[in-house]
Formats: sequence, C-alpha cells, structure tokens
Amino acid sequence: MAGAGTAHAPASFADRVAVPQKKQSAESKVATDSALYRTGKLAGTNCSPGTLAKNDQPGYARFLRHLKACLDIAWAAEFRQAGLGFAPPGLTFVAGQATTPCGAWTPGADGVYCSKDRSIYMVVNAAAVRRPFGLGIARLLAHEYGHHVQEMAGIWRFYWSTRAAARTKARKLELTRRSELQAECLSAVFMSTIKRSFPVDEAEWNYAVNWFQRNGDKGWAENDHGRGRTQATWMKRGFAEAAPWACNTWSVKSGAVQ
Repeated sequence: MAGAGTAHAPASFADRVAVPQKKQSAESKVATDSALYRTGKLAGTNCSPGTLAKNDQPGYARFLRHLKACLDIAWAAEFRQAGLGFAPPGLTFVAGQATTPCGAWTPGADGVYCSKDRSIYMVVNAAAVRRPFGLGIARLLAHEYGHHVQEMAGIWRFYWSTRAAARTKARKLELTRRSELQAECLSAVFMSTIKRSFPVDEAEWNYAVNWFQRNGDKGWAENDHGRGRTQATWMKRGFAEAAPWACNTWSVKSGAVQ
C-alpha cells in the first residue's frame, strides 16, 4: 500500500504550472488526469542493492536486478492503489549499442526502454563498470522504468499517437520533452522513497542534479530532453514530493518543459 501523503498538488504548485484552459479529450486525459496523480506518495521499499566495485560486471548486473525488483514492488503498489493494471517490465543487459524490437539504439544512451516487448535494456560492459556511480546508475534505471510506468498507464501510447499527428517539428520535440521530463521526474520520485535504505547521500544527489543542470542537454543533438535547468527542476520536484502527481508534465504550459 502506498504511503500516506498529499494526493493532489497544493495551490502553490498549481500556480507555478497553470494548466491550459482547453477542453480536454478523453484520449488526452489519460496523460493529463491519470489516476496515478491521485495516489499520494509512492510506496516506500526497503531497497538496499549494495555497493558497486570497480570492474565487476557480474556485481553491476546484480545491482541492477536488485534495484529493478525494488521498482517492481513500489510501482505495482502504486498501480493497485490507482485501480490500474500492472505488469513489471523485462530487464535485458547488452554489451553496447544494440538493436531492440523498437529499432536502432539511441546514440549516447546507456539504457533504453522498448514498449514493443516492454523491456528495459541496460548497457553492462567494461566501460560501464570502470568507475561506477551507484546513485547515477540507479537514477538511469529508474528513468527507463518511468517510461514503463507511462506505458502501463496509457500515457506512452497517447504520447506516440499525438506526436505522430503533430504537424511541426517544434511540436514533436515539445511532446518528446514532456515524455522525457516526466520519466526523469518519476525517477526522482523513486529515488526519494529509497533515500534512507539505498541510501541516497544528500551531497551526491545535489551533485547529480547540478550536473544535469549544467550538462543534461549536451548529449542530445536536439532539444528533445529539455534544457539542463529544466531537467534539474523536474528532478528536484519529484524528489521533494515523492509522488507521481508532481510529475504531470502534460498539463503544464510549454515554458515549463523547454
């Protein structure tokens, strides 16, 4: 059962991200008014996947499997509370940029989510374990898991159908940013719920947020993940509130997802 908490955004939050006053279709409401936004804080788990040693690929894979099991528990509880069906994603390890059922690998990515087989693909190779950063790796897995949350909630299908119908490149990029920033925020929500058991060191978390603020947009040829400061804003929001409602990127004005 999800932990107790505020199920709806406080007025101050709503003021910052004013919802556009447009009549919403039933299709759009799956994203803008998801039942997940009314569940309160994400269920906490006693998640402690252990530490990562340099150059230990089997240990790296064990760490990811353990962490994924924590994500399964937390999100399954949240979906039950929302009255939505849920099944956990698969987890596949690849040595490098691989082809998935969804097509070619995203250049520069260390992990991807494919909705066709509902699986997360994570790179596990010598380069990945040379200097492993546990918090950063956990954040990445939780981000890809965030896309699975979108898939199971119907948000992912809404995103792709709306993007396909968009007439301009600018509109397509904005929709992609809404999807990516939501996944990043959902990742931060999960990281907040395991901050004691993992543990999430405050200094390390602040370092990660500041890194994204400075560099988060540098790895992408187009502005499809949001500017660095925008990514950092949604990371902070998710971590502070530890609840899916804080990650409703679909109801905010365009300026909040630049």
